[in-house]
Amino acid sequence: MLKNSLKSKSPSPERPSASRRHFLTGTVTAAAGAAFAGFPMIAVAQTPVSFRWQGAWSARDIFHEYALDYAKKVNEMSGGRLRIEVLPAGAVVKPFDLLDAVHKGTLDGCHGVPAYWYGRNSAFSLFGTGPALGMDANHFLSWMEYGGGRELYNELLTRVLNLDVVGFLYGPMPTQPLGWFKKPVASAAQFKGLKYRTVGLSIYLFREMGAAVNALPEAEIVPAMKEGLIEAAEFNNASSDRMLGLPDVSKTCMLQSYHQPAETFEVLINRKKYDALPADLKAIVKYASEAASADMLWKAIHRYSEDYAWMREKQGVRFHKTPAEVLRAQMRAWGAVTGRRSKENPFFEKVLKSQSAWARRTVGWAQDTIVDSRIAYDYWFAKKPAPERK
Repeated sequence: MLKNSLKSKSPSPERPSASRRHFLTGTVTAAAGAAFAGFPMIAVAQTPVSFRWQGAWSARDIFHEYALDYAKKVNEMSGGRLRIEVLPAGAVVKPFDLLDAVHKGTLDGCHGVPAYWYGRNSAFSLFGTGPALGMDANHFLSWMEYGGGRELYNELLTRVLNLDVVGFLYGPMPTQPLGWFKKPVASAAQFKGLKYRTVGLSIYLFREMGAAVNALPEAEIVPAMKEGLIEAAEFNNASSDRMLGLPDVSKTCMLQSYHQPAETFEVLINRKKYDALPADLKAIVKYASEAASADMLWKAIHRYSEDYAWMREKQGVRFHKTPAEVLRAQMRAWGAVTGRRSKENPFFEKVLKSQSAWARRTVGWAQDTIVDSRIAYDYWFAKKPAPERK
């Protein structure tokens, strides 16, 4: 990845302040005194707990950086009592094998996305790569926390699939591009027979539109485009796409799409390892995901906009807005796909109904309440015609 993607380095954890050292020393002394006075002494584990995780991402990808950011928050918030080491993709298992590795205890945890487990149950893709029903990723996370989504997610992991894992979703991703093409997409008809890369439930969305879809992992996308195995591809964002080298195999990127408008990251932990943690470390694991959600989005706004400008101005990439006709075709395709999946999978239907009730209320509120930024942006930044000479 380019130089600017490497500039966010994790600072060394600060040493405890003098007052904190005094407090800790006093606590230990008081505990020892209480034991000698005949009171039962409360044992406090001093040996740090170490977790070995693997991400689904290349070490150069900003997604791996997000995984490291999450681990850093846990490590520092726990005062070093819980230490998470995150390995890059392929260090132990292939990205699509991470769920099994965590379930079996081969890895203590992983950082990925629910769409990668779509083959286990199609409902997994509703947790980030489904139709989203007008929600963006923050709306989706609000459903997870306050609309019943977390309970459904836990039900899928434990009762439906009997997986020995604990999961947390975090990190709202901005709307993903339609992808990289040989020429601009002007109509939905261009997807007929197109060899295209995507993942999750959107595989069936684009098949419904006539594409021949291949769900390649991250590292195989650009080689496949070079060799002609695929003609077009989407991955995720300007920084990741630039790191992968997509501007080297295509100069046409279509922005805006309904195929993945509300994706988030997923942290999975082996249940036995998680259950063995004391209550405060369990809380840190959870609340670190909430803190990392905010931090990730802030960093994404900075880095994605930076790499977007670089590709446009330095690499000659031409960005185009996806035509409304294509977006409407995606909606029709989503309707057909979700209708079939709901009939085949009762749990899929259950999740979709919950999301629908939440989206109807919250997206309606947002559309009526939040002002469109276009008028303000055009006023302040759009090129204005030079004043006429008299």
